[in-house]
Amino acid sequence: MTQIPFQLSQSYAQALPEAGTVWPPAQIHKPRTLYFNDKLARQLHLPLENADSHTLAQLFSGNAFRDADTCFAQAYTGHQFGQLAPMLGDGRAVILGEWLDDDDRRWDIALKGSGRTPYSRGGDGKAALGPMLREVLISEAMAHLGIATTRSLAVIGTGEVVHRQHPEPGAILTRTAASHIRIGTFEYFMHGQDTASLKRLADYTLERHFPECANKKEPYLAMLDAVIEQQARLVAQWMSVGFIHGVMNTDNIALSGETIDYGPCAFMDAYHPDTVFSSIDRQGRYAYDNQPIIMQWNLARFAETLYPLLDGDHEQRIERLTQAVHTFQPQYEAAYLDRFRRKLGLLQTAHTGDGQLIQDWLWLLEQQSVDFTLAWRRLSDVLRDNEAELLKLFEDPTPVKFWLDRWEQRLLEDKNNDSSLSDSQRAEQMDQSNPIIIPRNHRVEEALSAASEEGDLSLFNALLEALKVPYQDTSQNQRYQQAAPAEFSQRYRTFCGT
Repeated sequence: MTQIPFQLSQSYAQALPEAGTVWPPAQIHKPRTLYFNDKLARQLHLPLENADSHTLAQLFSGNAFRDADTCFAQAYTGHQFGQLAPMLGDGRAVILGEWLDDDDRRWDIALKGSGRTPYSRGGDGKAALGPMLREVLISEAMAHLGIATTRSLAVIGTGEVVHRQHPEPGAILTRTAASHIRIGTFEYFMHGQDTASLKRLADYTLERHFPECANKKEPYLAMLDAVIEQQARLVAQWMSVGFIHGVMNTDNIALSGETIDYGPCAFMDAYHPDTVFSSIDRQGRYAYDNQPIIMQWNLARFAETLYPLLDGDHEQRIERLTQAVHTFQPQYEAAYLDRFRRKLGLLQTAHTGDGQLIQDWLWLLEQQSVDFTLAWRRLSDVLRDNEAELLKLFEDPTPVKFWLDRWEQRLLEDKNNDSSLSDSQRAEQMDQSNPIIIPRNHRVEEALSAASEEGDLSLFNALLEALKVPYQDTSQNQRYQQAAPAEFSQRYRTFCGT
């Protein structure tokens, strides 16, 4: 058996053995390394510099860990599309263990697609290559956009065939995360009426993610406040780049504040606030514009799990938890306005009318079905005396010109606060808030089809390299800037891959 070149621990399973099951990955007979994120491995200080392709395949297929006692399949509950599912859990995943890097930061290293577990509910526990490569592309895009996310360390081909919509080659993804503790993890113990385990979970989460809250007068309420703040910021980041998670169930909301579980996710093409790409979201619950509303709803479910841990009578607990959840909306709005002001180049001042200016701009994009990413990026060209680049995105530029007059007047007010910032410098700073490269859906599908159907990873690798420089407008990445044809976007649907 391949020697494991690093030592993993399992503080979570040791603290909460009832939160899952010690479970080995399935044996993979012909593993093959298809992708390895060597830069991420170096950032985590994993000693893999000398590992060859065979060693990586044995490690990240799980073969090398089959006798390890750290592998753990988590149990959790979840509200899926608003309905409680009392028993979910890792049906096709195991956490290999936890890695403590040189900076004493703890990371979960987990496999996805590693075979059946006690929580598979009749599923095969496997994963297809396409969805695993999709997670690499989207998660790495998010990381390079500066948005908190789990990361993709490796993809290993299994040599097996997985049957989904059609037969596909099998694969296993290795994911790193600050942890895999979810709102659904707390719900698991609350709905099981296991207050003792719920308290130990809360204490463990405090120690691992919110140590600054542990010594507060009401540590669990302080933790709730911290989670609300980070999730408000996260959703504002999603909205600012047109990201649609697609399946914001409570079991897909991580207490670490990272974006997790890239299933039926996608980035918006033409701006329409009711955009849905997920094939299973038939009612539009998780549409782009609903994401902040749903996040607050999810946080209310999290608040409910903390009820047994608070002091005071029923009314006092409910009042404190309700007040906390109600802080989400103003925090989200503040984070949203901060992100979008920067996208508009308003870097010095904040005015009450800025929200309306933003909404009027978005209304113009919606009315003329303009590409979200390109419209924001081309605003900075106006400051470079190249208004034509922006206007050619619109079928009718007349109302756009009226809006530009308002925007330029607002910029003058902002400039009065710091006249040392030239238009070109302001444009450069706007470009750092408005990416030119996102995982365009047609390019993602093009790359995944080539990989799955032809075994050709060249398009995947080229797209991945472009996504690492999302703010750079170069001649080399022109094909990744182009909006998808309208007919493609109108019929485009994504799938969860299970």
